[in-house]
Amino acid sequence: MSYFCSEIKFTKNMEQRISTKEEYYKRINIVIEYINNNLDKDIDLEKLAEISNFSKWHFQRIMKAYLGEAVGTFIVRMRVETAARLLRYTNMSISDIAYQVGYDVPSSLSKIFKMFYNISPNEYRNNKNFIIMKSMNLKENLNLKAPKVLVLNPKQAIYLKLNGSYANLNYGEAWGRLWQYVKENKLFSAGIEHIAIFYDDPKITEPDKLRTDVCLVLVKNAEPKGDIGVKTIEGGKYAMFLYQGSYENLSAVYDTIYAKWLPESGHKLRNYHCFEKYINNPANTIPEKLKTEIYVPIE
Repeated sequence: MSYFCSEIKFTKNMEQRISTKEEYYKRINIVIEYINNNLDKDIDLEKLAEISNFSKWHFQRIMKAYLGEAVGTFIVRMRVETAARLLRYTNMSISDIAYQVGYDVPSSLSKIFKMFYNISPNEYRNNKNFIIMKSMNLKENLNLKAPKVLVLNPKQAIYLKLNGSYANLNYGEAWGRLWQYVKENKLFSAGIEHIAIFYDDPKITEPDKLRTDVCLVLVKNAEPKGDIGVKTIEGGKYAMFLYQGSYENLSAVYDTIYAKWLPESGHKLRNYHCFEKYINNPANTIPEKLKTEIYVPIE
């Protein structure tokens, strides 16, 4: 009898631990999504602690353990790296960029930008020889055609957050977990899409800080569970490039889009994240036949 009771107690403790871990990741996802979507606003750490439903005494330690840096440092880095991308890839005024990334006056952006890169935003924009980013990786014979300009509806997706070099992430394991969630919750239907959202430019952000959301777009409604979150992929206008070939060349594809197509296109980037949609399965498709749709948000 005592052995049976001990087994019941052990099972309950394990279930409680799993439930606690799932809730922990769910709260962290909420905070990170809030930061991603509100860089143009004043982001108060107490407000973030309230959103997370963690104790304010423990909130910053928890987030630092997950992010690998203090949450305040993470927010500042996101703002400055976003400003660097907008300076390089858009014609937005420096004052508009400052407001877009959460600074009330351009001088505030200039001060923090110079701390990060030892150059002012204006000097960086005007000095084309100054390199913040790593060099471009341009290749010939990518067979990249002109994009289709599409207006997409918002998409509901379940997702897992991954951190690290884009080339070294275990996408297969992440999608395996998402498909297991779909099976367990009877969410299968036609129209499920495999998508990855890339938040950072690897020419600006260090490899260990790069952030990716591995997503399955679902038709049926889903609920978050643990580190599997639910999000809306923003609709709107996108330039969609269809690339056929090895995933190893995707970095060169992006460089070609930004270095060649964008300056000549007349389009302006919208302040949202690029994402990729994978048309065929790399497990049973040779690299030369892999098809990837790349969605670049434009105004």
